[in-house]
Amino acid sequence: QVHLLESGGGLVQAGGSLTLSCAVSGRLFSTYGMAWFRQAPGKEREFVAVISWIGYGRYYADSVKGRFTISVDNAKMTLSLQMNSLNPEDTAVYYCAVSNSVRTEVPAYSYWGQGTQVTVSS
Repeated sequence: QVHLLESGGGLVQAGGSLTLSCAVSGRLFSTYGMAWFRQAPGKEREFVAVISWIGYGRYYADSVKGRFTISVDNAKMTLSLQMNSLNPEDTAVYYCAVSNSVRTEVPAYSYWGQGTQVTVSS
């Protein structure tokens, strides 16, 4: 069983930065995918970024490429998402999630955190 707890969300002005963290507990394997997804009001949950538990295989959604950086510290059992140059379209609830492989599809993920709200004002 894997448990996830996000933190670091908040209100930021357009152009600003935030770093999200996800505390991970449970047993994980090197092939596991650790991802961030987001869901804006009235929209479907969408993929943001993914990395393997041992730090290879980074992939990003086109909408965040070059602005967001995903990282993992398996010694500290933490997944992070550094978000720069934020814009109002980034406003959403952000979720961390774990899959048994590096994937980008929502249904591939079995474990989810409760989410943290990110609001970007214009």
